[in-house]
Amino acid sequence: MVLLHGLFGNGPGNFSFVGPYLALNGYCTFAPTYGQAIPGLPVGGSIHIADSAKEIAAYIEKVRTTTGAAKVDIVGHSEGGFHSIYGPKMLGYADKVDHVVALAPPTHGTTFLGLVSLGDYLGLRPLVDQVLNTVGCQACSEIIVDGAEVKKLEVGPIAQPGVDYTIIVSKADPLVVPHENSFIREEGVKNVYLQDTCPFDPAGHIGLAFDLDVAQMVANALDPTHPRRITCSFGPPL
Repeated sequence: MVLLHGLFGNGPGNFSFVGPYLALNGYCTFAPTYGQAIPGLPVGGSIHIADSAKEIAAYIEKVRTTTGAAKVDIVGHSEGGFHSIYGPKMLGYADKVDHVVALAPPTHGTTFLGLVSLGDYLGLRPLVDQVLNTVGCQACSEIIVDGAEVKKLEVGPIAQPGVDYTIIVSKADPLVVPHENSFIREEGVKNVYLQDTCPFDPAGHIGLAFDLDVAQMVANALDPTHPRRITCSFGPPL
């Protein structure tokens, strides 16, 4: 399983909660940091989407070769969610992917790109500022509404045959808005709101990657034939 972090995040930090949770449930997880603008700085995702996508594709192939797995599952958060959808289509490796679970991906772009908040949450703000002051953010304008890479993704069907997609979104997300822009309204895609399962869960954009309710939903999405009852952290499930 490959875990893809959000803009200005990194693999180990962004998936410090969901990664171990999935590992405890029997998954072999890999959490790379892709798209580093400045080598050595643990801040990723800021370079051009197409360049990051090539890095991710090569990493997935490395995981397959190392583990002997025919296919991988991909769990992506925010920009990582975009890549989990973008890569199988645009780089043509859908036949090597089994499940995609995307948390708040800007699939159709976002009107408010405040995703730098992930760097704040992970305590990386000084490093993020260093990246911005040195090289800027090439990816930022590409995943807003009508961004160049969003437009490319929207040409033809987004969901690829043979891949099982689940999109998980929070109604409390202030960053990827409108929320429906995350969804893929196509056959083979399950679009869900966190609050439709756990109505009192206040997790927003960043919180989706650090939320027990979401982690349970991700695990069920990865193994839909053996779903477990979700125990909501904030009140009973619907």
